Amino acid sequence: MFRNITPVVQNLLLINIIVFLVANFVFPVLNEWFALYFIQSAYFKPFQFLTYMFMHADFWHLFSNMFGLLIFGPLLEQFLGPKKLFILWMVCGIGAGVLYSGYSMYEYKKLEDKVLTFEADPDPEYFNKLVLENRGYFSPEVFDFVGDFSRNPEDPMFIERAEKTLQAILRLRSNQPMVGASGALFGILVAFAMLFPNTQLFLLFPPMPVKAKYLVGVYALYTIYNVFVNNPTDNVAHFAHLSGLVVGAVLVYNWKKDRNSFY
Repeated sequence: MFRNITPVVQNLLLINIIVFLVANFVFPVLNEWFALYFIQSAYFKPFQFLTYMFMHADFWHLFSNMFGLLIFGPLLEQFLGPKKLFILWMVCGIGAGVLYSGYSMYEYKKLEDKVLTFEADPDPEYFNKLVLENRGYFSPEVFDFVGDFSRNPEDPMFIERAEKTLQAILRLRSNQPMVGASGALFGILVAFAMLFPNTQLFLLFPPMPVKAKYLVGVYALYTIYNVFVNNPTDNVAHFAHLSGLVVGAVLVYNWKKDRNSFY
C-alpha cells in the first residue's frame, strides 16, 4: 500500500497530519481560526472555505479521511494525473464548504422564524417541539423546565426564560464550526466510482467483495437519508458529504466529456 503512494496523495497526507499535530499540541488557537464558521458569525473569515478542510476534530476523524484518501487516491492520481487529482480534492473540499454554508444559512433562517413565531405566541407545546428538534444543544435541565413551563404557561418569568433559551440556541447554531476533509474525500469516492465502477473492493465489515459503484451508491443514499432525517444529536455534517459527492460527480462528468483534456 505505502510503496504505491503517489506524490499528491503523499503531500496531502503529510499536510493534514502536520496541521493536526500543530493545531492540537502546539497552537490550539488554529482550531478556532481555521474552522469554517457560519457566514454571519463574528468568527467567520473567507479563507476558512480553504482552511477548514485541513482541520479535524480528533484522531479518528483524521484517520478515517486520510485512510480513504490513501485507499482511493493513488489509483486516481495515476489515471488522472497529479494536477487533476489535486484540483479534484481542492474543488470538492471548497465546494462542499460553500454549499454547506448555504445550507446552514437556510437551516438557521428556518429556526430563526420558529423562534420569532414562539415569541409572538409563547406556547409551551411549541417550545417543547423546538426543544425536541434541537435537543443536541440542550443540557438535561431544560427538559425539567419544559414541564414547569407547561404547568405555568402564562407566567412571565417562564416565558422570558424560554425566549432566552431559544436565543441561546440561535447563538450556538451561528457559532458552530465545521472541520474536516470529508467533502473532499467524498469527491474522491464518487470519482473512483465513476471511473472504475466495476472495481471490486473488499469490505472488512461484513467481509465481502463489492463493486465500487455499489459501495459509493450506498454511501450516497445513506448520506441523503441523514440529510433529510436531520438527527439533532448527530454532529456529522452530512450535507457537506453530499455536496462533495455532487461537486466531484459534476467535475468528473465534465472531464469525461472533454476527451482531449481528459486522456
